[in-house]
Amino acid sequence: MYSYQERVRAVELYLKLGKRSKATIRQLGYPTKNSLKAWCNEFEKRGDLRTGYVRVKPKCSEEQKNLALEHYVNHGRCFAFTLRTLGYPCRQILSEWSSQVFSGSLHNDVNQSKKIAASPVGQFYIGANTWPSTA
Repeated sequence: MYSYQERVRAVELYLKLGKRSKATIRQLGYPTKNSLKAWCNEFEKRGDLRTGYVRVKPKCSEEQKNLALEHYVNHGRCFAFTLRTLGYPCRQILSEWSSQVFSGSLHNDVNQSKKIAASPVGQFYIGANTWPSTA
């Protein structure tokens, strides 16, 4: 995201250079061609740019959020399985939702059980980080 001043600077330079996007991007090092054109269109229509970005509505409803969290808890607390089954949201959003609701306590339990299950004989002691003696 670019600040208001950066966007205005880019649009002014774009107009000064005769609406040549490549020259503007080369000189400033930002933005993309499509962003620059969108900012210029907004500037020409409104006479100014918006001062900030506002997402109109969340991508997932509260019902979808609750369904995803319920599926996550009821099916082994596995992000990959939940994402694959439901098709939404992305891993980052599901992680944020679960940390808000569960305070991260579920992740520790799952990781501990994976360490035990992943050991060859199931005799790896997590606390001592050593193999038991065979004598």
